[in-house]
Amino acid sequence: MRNLVCFLLTFWVVACSQPKKPHLEESLSSDTIRYAQGFTVHHFNDYTSVDVRDPWDSTRLLQRYLLVDREKPVPGNLPKGTVVRVPVQNIVVYTSVHAAVIDQLGETGRIIGVCEPRYMDTPSIQEGLKAGRIADMGEATAPNVELMIDKGAELVLVSPFQNSGYGPVEKLGIPIIEGADYMESLPLGRTEWIRFYGMLFGKEAKADSIFRVTEKSYLDLKELVTADMPRPSVISEKKFGSSWFMPSGESYVANLYKDAGADYIFTDLPGAGSTPLAFETVLDRAIHADLWLIKYNQSKDMTYGDLRSEYTPYENFDAFKNRRIYACNTGVVPYYEEFPLHPDYLLKDLIWVFHPELLPDYTPRYYHKMQEE
Repeated sequence: MRNLVCFLLTFWVVACSQPKKPHLEESLSSDTIRYAQGFTVHHFNDYTSVDVRDPWDSTRLLQRYLLVDREKPVPGNLPKGTVVRVPVQNIVVYTSVHAAVIDQLGETGRIIGVCEPRYMDTPSIQEGLKAGRIADMGEATAPNVELMIDKGAELVLVSPFQNSGYGPVEKLGIPIIEGADYMESLPLGRTEWIRFYGMLFGKEAKADSIFRVTEKSYLDLKELVTADMPRPSVISEKKFGSSWFMPSGESYVANLYKDAGADYIFTDLPGAGSTPLAFETVLDRAIHADLWLIKYNQSKDMTYGDLRSEYTPYENFDAFKNRRIYACNTGVVPYYEEFPLHPDYLLKDLIWVFHPELLPDYTPRYYHKMQEE
């Protein structure tokens, strides 16, 4: 018995004295993500793991991406996930927002195709389309799969939606990056996704630099608004079809309004996306809102007359009667291309709307007072 005990003790001492090798499942280092709730990053010896959380079910992952240097062999015994060889060479992009992010990283040369190019306002993307370097992949709901194959697509970057798939693209075996950045609650959280996108192109340092500059600008602007200032009440958007899609209370829009010094009427709506409401519900709760912010896309600026013609009951809101509607024509300003990466631009506009005395010499970038006729 004594011999057995001595053997076991000796074995335990020897085993504990051996240098410990990190398991593949054991992260060597993890990035500190300051604001984003939707993804985490873990670095290992031979790969980097990026976990993207399901924004509609926080108990599960949407995807796990395993980023492996394209010049090295894929390591064995990888955990379950989608392997992505980086830096990516040929990418297809579904949305103008992500195309603009890639442009900021200086990597539009990697884009071989885009969906719905009519919405792509980034100059470098339009130039690539005209020169034939970037292909029109059709509608995001039904992209040209054959063309993706012909062009040698290595990666597809999309914006995911709840309970929706990607059809035939899923059968190609090409990694699909589900960029759920638009579901972030904090404006800087959405911006921070550039750190993930930068990893795809080997541009981690540039991505981090862009983020930090934006972060400083945003926080400096936020400090202009003090707790003792009066806070005007505000509502957002207008109805589309039979529903008024109102930003939810945990959305980045609601947080922008808060940071800019306004009280958002629908801050109690749950979630980080938008909530469809009946017009009567909005009118009942927001008829006396001080301010109303609207976005639209058309060739000429919308007027109060246009808004009334579109739906006469709009004129019942105090903001309509008192001519306190501010509008952003996304058809003539690059709103969607800019603000996800630069929420400081939008915050400055909103501070000017809510507290113009703080920025007396500022010329707004997106929002302007709606004109009469």
